[in-house]
Amino acid sequence: MDAVDNLTLELWGLERLLNINELAAYLRVPVSTIYEWRTKGQAPLAHRYGKHLTFAAADVRAWVDAQRETGGPPSADSR
Repeated sequence: MDAVDNLTLELWGLERLLNINELAAYLRVPVSTIYEWRTKGQAPLAHRYGKHLTFAAADVRAWVDAQRETGGPPSADSR
Protein backbone atom coordinates (compact mmCIF):
# COMPACT_ATOMS: atom_id res chain seq x y z
CA MET A 1 0.00 0.00 0.00
CA ASP A 2 1.47 3.36 -0.97
CA ALA A 3 1.51 6.64 1.00
CA VAL A 4 -1.58 8.00 -0.77
CA ASP A 5 -3.61 4.98 0.31
CA ASN A 6 -2.42 5.34 3.91
CA LEU A 7 -3.34 9.03 3.86
CA THR A 8 -6.78 8.20 2.49
CA LEU A 9 -7.35 5.61 5.22
CA GLU A 10 -6.28 8.10 7.87
CA LEU A 11 -8.57 10.84 6.50
CA TRP A 12 -11.56 8.52 6.48
CA GLY A 13 -10.71 7.02 9.88
CA LEU A 14 -10.44 3.55 8.41
CA GLU A 15 -8.05 0.80 9.29
CA ARG A 16 -5.95 -1.27 6.95
CA LEU A 17 -7.53 -4.43 5.54
CA LEU A 18 -5.32 -7.35 4.50
CA ASN A 19 -6.29 -9.74 1.74
CA ILE A 20 -5.72 -13.44 2.28
CA ASN A 21 -2.39 -13.42 0.42
CA GLU A 22 -1.09 -10.55 2.58
CA LEU A 23 -2.27 -12.30 5.75
CA ALA A 24 -0.58 -15.56 4.73
CA ALA A 25 2.65 -13.70 3.95
CA TYR A 26 2.51 -11.84 7.27
CA LEU A 27 1.95 -15.07 9.23
CA ARG A 28 4.45 -16.96 7.03
CA VAL A 29 1.99 -19.76 6.28
CA PRO A 30 0.47 -20.98 3.00
CA VAL A 31 -2.88 -19.51 1.94
CA SER A 32 -4.30 -23.03 2.20
CA THR A 33 -3.50 -22.99 5.92
CA ILE A 34 -5.62 -19.85 6.38
CA TYR A 35 -8.53 -21.57 4.62
CA GLU A 36 -8.03 -24.69 6.77
CA TRP A 37 -8.03 -22.59 9.96
CA ARG A 38 -11.23 -20.90 8.76
CA THR A 39 -13.02 -24.24 8.29
CA LYS A 40 -12.01 -25.15 11.86
CA GLY A 41 -13.02 -21.75 13.27
CA GLN A 42 -9.39 -21.02 14.21
CA ALA A 43 -8.53 -18.13 11.86
CA PRO A 44 -8.72 -14.39 12.52
CA LEU A 45 -12.14 -12.84 11.94
CA ALA A 46 -12.72 -11.90 8.32
CA HIS A 47 -14.96 -9.65 6.26
CA ARG A 48 -16.46 -11.23 3.16
CA TYR A 49 -17.27 -9.14 0.09
CA GLY A 50 -18.70 -11.57 -2.44
CA LYS A 51 -15.96 -14.13 -2.89
CA HIS A 52 -13.23 -11.91 -1.42
CA LEU A 53 -12.00 -12.10 2.17
CA THR A 54 -10.31 -9.25 4.01
CA PHE A 55 -8.90 -9.16 7.50
CA ALA A 56 -8.83 -6.01 9.65
CA ALA A 57 -5.39 -5.27 11.06
CA ALA A 58 -6.86 -4.93 14.58
CA ASP A 59 -8.53 -8.36 14.32
CA VAL A 60 -5.28 -9.92 13.12
CA ARG A 61 -3.37 -8.31 16.02
CA ALA A 62 -5.93 -9.60 18.53
CA TRP A 63 -5.82 -13.08 17.00
CA VAL A 64 -2.00 -13.16 17.04
CA ASP A 65 -2.00 -12.07 20.70
CA ALA A 66 -4.47 -14.85 21.53
CA GLN A 67 -2.12 -17.43 19.97
CA ARG A 68 0.67 -16.61 22.41
CA GLU A 69 1.60 -19.57 24.56
CA THR A 70 1.12 -19.13 28.26
CA GLY A 71 3.78 -20.07 30.73
CA GLY A 72 7.08 -21.07 29.28
CA PRO A 73 9.72 -23.69 29.70
CA PRO A 74 9.84 -25.25 33.15
CA SER A 75 12.24 -23.52 35.47
CA ALA A 76 15.10 -25.35 37.17
CA ASP A 77 13.20 -25.02 40.49
CA SER A 78 10.18 -27.00 39.22
CA ARG A 79 12.18 -30.10 38.27
